[in-house]
Amino acid sequence: MNGLEDFRREYEEVLHRFRGGTMTRRDWDRWYGRRLTAVLRHVTERSPFYRRHLAGVDVGSVTPRTLHTLPFTTKEDLRREKYDVLSGSPAEASVFYETTGTTGPPTPCPRGVKDVLTSNAAVEESWRRLFRARFGDRMPVVGLMGPSELYAFGDVFGSVAAALGACHVKIWPESPRVGFRTALRLIEELGVEVVVCAPAMCLSLAKAALHHGYDPARMPIAAFLVLGEVCTPQFAANAASVWPGATVYPALYGSQEALCIATGAVTGELHLSQPNYLVELVDPDTGRLLGDTGTGELVLTMLVDGIKPLIRYRTGDLVRITPAPADAALPGPVVRVLGRVGDRIPLGSATLLPAELEATVLDGVRGCLGYQIVIDGRDGADEVTVRMDLLPQAGDPRALGEGVAARLRERAGVRARVVADPDLDPVTATGSYVSWKAARILDNRSEADGASLAARRVAHRYAVTT
Repeated sequence: MNGLEDFRREYEEVLHRFRGGTMTRRDWDRWYGRRLTAVLRHVTERSPFYRRHLAGVDVGSVTPRTLHTLPFTTKEDLRREKYDVLSGSPAEASVFYETTGTTGPPTPCPRGVKDVLTSNAAVEESWRRLFRARFGDRMPVVGLMGPSELYAFGDVFGSVAAALGACHVKIWPESPRVGFRTALRLIEELGVEVVVCAPAMCLSLAKAALHHGYDPARMPIAAFLVLGEVCTPQFAANAASVWPGATVYPALYGSQEALCIATGAVTGELHLSQPNYLVELVDPDTGRLLGDTGTGELVLTMLVDGIKPLIRYRTGDLVRITPAPADAALPGPVVRVLGRVGDRIPLGSATLLPAELEATVLDGVRGCLGYQIVIDGRDGADEVTVRMDLLPQAGDPRALGEGVAARLRERAGVRARVVADPDLDPVTATGSYVSWKAARILDNRSEADGASLAARRVAHRYAVTT
């Protein structure tokens, strides 16, 4: 217990200075060096996997500058090794979670006291500042629309809401105990002003509201805090257009394995939870180190010696990291999530990241309740059909289609058209459950992959009529 209290005191001091902007470069070097050594010793003493993985490494001599000489930890390692990755038994944790296992075997993700303390602290500060900017001195009622069983969503956001003194209600429409009808009723009756959900849920909820006779413009929702999949500024602007009076903000970027990597600000930017990680960017194809700013695949080394710290973990996410501006709404470098490495899409003359393709399709689009990009190969050339569920406020579908077609032609040299379709495939609403690509892209040039098949298996749960 004394060790935990010593860690808590030191961490809270660093956190206070981080939030106040008084950490110097020398302070960061000292913090990173001490924490890296502590975590490397922790994993090599307590994790069977890391004992083998780092065999022969003098962990006491590894510094942040030489960290890149250590081997990567991959998703395949986590799936293969399972409990051997843990630095302790699950019984030593405070709570047990695991990944969904939609595209491979689930991996255990328990969290201990240190893990919860350090990860939740970033979310709490993010919400405190965002709520103050949006609601002043009062706390809104928060609706949580995400899974709780074996998943951290409900616990994390429930704990953070409680710490801030905000009432929260767990109203995930996919739950058989809730559904869209009940969720909408409770939003209206309780005056829910903040909804925490995946980006796709913003559109599904609007479609459900219209189906069940609610007017989104008269609902109390003032803000959506989104997470779990790519959400471009273009998507956020469109989602806000179908919820008049509401703004779409990023909630956080993270995962079951890596916890809360970055949190959202009122500006719409995500900021790195800097005291908790050493970050590297690598070339996604070669693994070559690119530095800690710029664009590349994110590699994380966790600095908290909890139940499952990961060393040089290849997240599989393409991100862009830039220094925070002097007047940033949150401290820490800015992280822009561009999509999964495996979700890069060869299209015409280009290979597009998920964020680039979504931004191209939705730029200037308003009043869209959902979309799907269908790619066909004809006579050696790619053709794109964008199916959109459009409200009357979207304007002339022909003019909208011409704009989308022009942007795709300029970006990738492909022929494209827009088709208005009020009965979109429900797979478009599965986004964060499997992947953005599985939900948004129907690529007829090849057989469906495992992620696409997994998304189709669960698509029926997302019907808005229940």
